[in-house]
Amino acid sequence: MASMRDIKRRRESVASTGQITKAMKLVSTVKLQKAKARAESNKPYFTLLYDTMCSILARTGTVNHRYLKKSESDRKAVIALTSNRGLAGGYNNNIVKEIAAAFTPEKTDIYAVGKKGLDGLARKGFNIAHDYSEVMNEPLYADAIAIGKNVLSSYEQGEVGEIYLAYTYFKNTVVHETRVVKLLPIDVDEIMKDAEIDRLTLMNYEPEEEEALDMIIPKYMNNIIYGAFIEAVASENGARMQAMDSATKNADEMIADLTLKYNRARQGSITQELTEIIAGAEAIS
Repeated sequence: MASMRDIKRRRESVASTGQITKAMKLVSTVKLQKAKARAESNKPYFTLLYDTMCSILARTGTVNHRYLKKSESDRKAVIALTSNRGLAGGYNNNIVKEIAAAFTPEKTDIYAVGKKGLDGLARKGFNIAHDYSEVMNEPLYADAIAIGKNVLSSYEQGEVGEIYLAYTYFKNTVVHETRVVKLLPIDVDEIMKDAEIDRLTLMNYEPEEEEALDMIIPKYMNNIIYGAFIEAVASENGARMQAMDSATKNADEMIADLTLKYNRARQGSITQELTEIIAGAEAIS
């Protein structure tokens, strides 16, 4: 059985850890509120942009555009959004698992946005084409443009045949959903499954179709990446808040258990001392 000194030292250590996790929970809560407001304010714009894109592509007809047809390359590019810090439960590991299950390391290039995802995917044998980890500290639309430009360049040069985005979608404070979405080539039939649009009415383009799609599709793709940034930041802080809340509760339970053990050990020590005093008194008399 542990001594009173050991139990007391352990209890103090757990109490100190509990104070840290409680403080981290409060910080994550504040960050979550800001990220949540940002995510919610971006959703109407993203939804309208997506619906507009569906409408345009549905009425395009048979256009032989490089963003709409499959490339000959069998390599795939994956933009993986994770965090630069841990202590967020399964947030980062879920993304790594999802990518590892969906893609083959030998035929996949990773555009890592977040150190945790970069390290996890590198250990699984994936090729890290680019490291944009610093972006997750404070993601901006300009960052989405830069990443989209680089990955589009690889697609246009035939280095990769498909582009995917892996991120965590923020549903609410406690529910976060890991998603892998295909960015290019755009499958018109896939994005039109839930859209109620008259596809018989073709769209007239000014300028020409090729030039218009060259402008529209990259902007659409950049906005998806930026929207994923915002969702990922909100999900990260939500996951960290939950993890720190659970850690704080566990610390409180451990302190209660150690306090009980300490009191029992103290009571046992007092009983033993009284027994020794009584035995000594009887021996003298």
